[in-house]
Amino acid sequence: QVQLVESGGGLVQAGGSLRLSCAASGRTFGANAVAWFRQAPGKEREFVSGISWNGGTTSYADSVKGRFTISRVNAKNMVYLQMNSLKFEDTAVYYCAAAPRGDWTTASAYNYWGQGTQVTVSS
Repeated sequence: QVQLVESGGGLVQAGGSLRLSCAASGRTFGANAVAWFRQAPGKEREFVSGISWNGGTTSYADSVKGRFTISRVNAKNMVYLQMNSLKFEDTAVYYCAAAPRGDWTTASAYNYWGQGTQVTVSS
C-alpha cells in the first residue's frame, strides 16, 4: 500500500552535493520507517541511511556518516537524503525503501521499494 518514487540523482564532481528525494503515496507512509539503499554494478544492495516514522531515530552507514543527512517531512509525504562531499565510491543507483520487518539495515527486511535514481560522481 506504499508507492515510492526517487528523484534528484545526476552527475556531479567529487566534492559536490546532491539532494535525493523520495515521494511516497499510501495511507501508511507516515507510520513507516524509511531507508536509503544503494547498489553499484556487480555489488549487493547496501544500507546507506534510515529514519524512523517520527524522525526521532536516524542511522547511517559508516562510509557516509558526517557527509549524508536523512530527513523526512511527513506532511508532504517526502523523505530526503542530502549528500555532501561526494566521492567517486558513492556512485550507485540509490533506492528508497519503506516498512522494514526486522533489521532496517538489511535490504531483505523491506517490502516496498522505489525504482531507483542514478548518482554518478566523477573523480
